[in-house]
Amino acid sequence: MTGHDLSTEPAATDVRANVLLCRCLAYAAGCLRAARDHFGDDEVRAYVSLSLGGLDDDLLTARVTFCTPMPDTAPYVADLERVQDAAVAELFVRDVPGGGTA
Repeated sequence: MTGHDLSTEPAATDVRANVLLCRCLAYAAGCLRAARDHFGDDEVRAYVSLSLGGLDDDLLTARVTFCTPMPDTAPYVADLERVQDAAVAELFVRDVPGGGTA
């Protein structure tokens, strides 16, 4: 998720984290609802991650990734509870407001 308008100053890390997460969660929620409404896909998942990135791994960065589980294919994040180098949330359509069954 692009955050060029956000401060990169170390003192602004908490503010940057809050804004990045709000943007990513809103984007993920909208995309999950759209996947359900337009494609009938209730299985698609969104992964929102927050970690250090940038050229020197010193800039708080957020990412949103979407996938649908496939048989005989490894999951996008194999063991979510064991991830240590980032904060990662796995979201389903049912997790977002208005995401219940259509």
